[in-house]
Amino acid sequence: MRHIRVAVPVPQLEALTYAVPEGMTTPAIGARVHAALGKRTVTGVVTGHVDSAPEGIAAKEIADVLDEEAFVPPDVIALAQWVAEYYACGAGDAISAAMPPRAWEVGRPSPFRTVRVAHLTAQGHDTRSGQVTVSGDRQREAIALLGAAPEGIETPDLARRGVAAGTLKRLAAAGLVSFTHRQIDRDPFGHASRDATRGAVTLTAEQSAALDRLTAMTAAGQFATALLHGVTGSGKTEIYLRLARTVADSGRGVVMLVPEIALTPAISGAFRAIFGERVAIQHSGLSDGERHDQWHRIRRGRVDVVVGTRSAVFAPVQRLGLVIVDEEHDSSYKQEESPRYNGRDVAVMRARTAGAVAVLGSATPSLESFHNAETGRYTLISLEKRVLDRPMARVTVVDMRSEYAAAGPDVVISGPLTAAIRDRLERREQAMVLLNRRGFATSIFCRQCGETFDCPNCSVTLTVHRAAKRARCHYCGYSTRLPSACAACAGQYLEHVGFGTERVEAELAALFPGARIARVDRDTIRRRGAITSLLKRFSAGQIDILVGTQMIAKGHDFPQVTLVGVVSADIGLGLADFRAAERTFQLLTQVAGRAGRGEVAGEAIVQTLHPSHYTIRHACQQDYRAFYDDEIKFRRAMRYPPAVALINAVIRAPSIGAALGDAADIVKALSTSVEPFRVLGPAPAPLSRLKGEHRTQFFMKGSQRGAMRKALLAALEARPEIKRRTTIDVDPMSVL
Repeated sequence: MRHIRVAVPVPQLEALTYAVPEGMTTPAIGARVHAALGKRTVTGVVTGHVDSAPEGIAAKEIADVLDEEAFVPPDVIALAQWVAEYYACGAGDAISAAMPPRAWEVGRPSPFRTVRVAHLTAQGHDTRSGQVTVSGDRQREAIALLGAAPEGIETPDLARRGVAAGTLKRLAAAGLVSFTHRQIDRDPFGHASRDATRGAVTLTAEQSAALDRLTAMTAAGQFATALLHGVTGSGKTEIYLRLARTVADSGRGVVMLVPEIALTPAISGAFRAIFGERVAIQHSGLSDGERHDQWHRIRRGRVDVVVGTRSAVFAPVQRLGLVIVDEEHDSSYKQEESPRYNGRDVAVMRARTAGAVAVLGSATPSLESFHNAETGRYTLISLEKRVLDRPMARVTVVDMRSEYAAAGPDVVISGPLTAAIRDRLERREQAMVLLNRRGFATSIFCRQCGETFDCPNCSVTLTVHRAAKRARCHYCGYSTRLPSACAACAGQYLEHVGFGTERVEAELAALFPGARIARVDRDTIRRRGAITSLLKRFSAGQIDILVGTQMIAKGHDFPQVTLVGVVSADIGLGLADFRAAERTFQLLTQVAGRAGRGEVAGEAIVQTLHPSHYTIRHACQQDYRAFYDDEIKFRRAMRYPPAVALINAVIRAPSIGAALGDAADIVKALSTSVEPFRVLGPAPAPLSRLKGEHRTQFFMKGSQRGAMRKALLAALEARPEIKRRTTIDVDPMSVL
């Protein structure tokens, strides 16, 4: 009997073996099937063909084959299987990332969108020759319009031309008109992106040299990875566009990844100006219907370029020739729920399996990528100058210890930053102010008894959101009204401590009452399209000061911005995370790069309590190489990536004692392994309680990820009750 491997949408479950009944055609790899799982029937995806079931197992027969051919292309299935193995997750988890909306839910109403189309019948055509007569000018007008359109006319179009539904109904009743339904794709781009135009751009000598090297790599028709290390404003996007044009002209597809949804309108607009309708977008900000339509456009081969966030790496692009990962260092490429994949690393693997070229671009490359370039795994291509030889922003460091000594501990906007913003407002230039923490205040405490207001589900204090009059947890979403008295002692002396972007916005409004100020953080962009609209207003000069979190530091190009202020530049340095310095350097360098991208030179003002820290110092000098040299010494000394591979295992339990006990059992089992790796822990996680569960963690360090994964999975398989409560994060971006 023939057998197949099937991935089902069940967390942590490997692909299962099923039998194909006699007389049923063996489904293709990538086709969907119905199969029994326990007492229910589920939809699964075929991942492979096998000769027999595992020894001692009687394989169940599949119930039905739902697709005559592959629904998900075999190369995407292979990529998802690699993700499942590398990131130690279930096969169904990985394949779900490659599926369009509702693809598992076969039998539900189709998300396809259709429109009614009117056609002339044979009798209707007779009216044009006079054999049949019609009455009324509207009916004759409708007959004339339809007679000139052999493919029919959509009824909304007829309505816009003055042919009402009642007229069509009467013609249909007379047998002169018939109706069909035509599938249409929902357009997620919007008019601004569709109408984008591009002027002529002359490349710099550096850009031309970089493009020539990349073009030669794509022309070779072999897998290769290039790290395009270009300072902010050096014109990396123009290189992406021209390289994509060359690859598409050769008959191969392109995937362009960006870290944030907010960046897709500008990038997709630039590609649409070149490729027209043969551009698709893929990201979670689209409706299910839009994502469905875009996925199927790609699957049908009607697309040359796909632009999207990390999930677009799985797009079913045919004959893939180029994968571009812009801002490759960005932590947004790492998914924080299963499958916990890094879109950048999956992009490199996608290029490898397709024989394509992967281009990773950044002004502040991740240490892993730059290390790969240093050791020869990647080709390093550098852009050291801005276009038109524009100078890098001048950076001024403000030591906040002096500001606090002079004006007290409540200073948010320093004197130098206040003066610089006032100067820009007088010159009708724009400014951006960054603080990578949202809310109005970071905590509430009672001055009478010292009690803090904590989340009941997580080991964190609640953040004050003054505009909403709420105190919120940014981890589990718990929210309550701002208290007027202490729950412990009934005291009414409540203090709001710390500050976030909402407080910065309020301070700026008080300092500059005539300025037009807007804020970009997760509180202000919840409504769909809000961030696109806000950034468009800022680009059009309708906003003077833009306040935001790290979202405003990524890839945006605002020529009228001549000043960037960074509040609490060292906010991330105190985190118990080995990447804290790297993230701080990247954020400061990237946000400083938003200034001075137009005709007027830019300035960045950085407020910090630690002006001598090497991260702050190198970021202010915008010296990546110096930062890399210092940081790689630390990583090697402490044996952190990229010096070694790292796996973070987090075990959850109802109590901290139970969590520590379970983790200790797994660590003990790992100690019997003969493989060369080191285990650190277990210990309570920095965020020891999250969403009502207590958390402990341990780390595995070594040079062989495969051996570490194998040992960890074996230890967990022996304790399935612990495995269900364990999160495995391979190559973690955060260890909190």
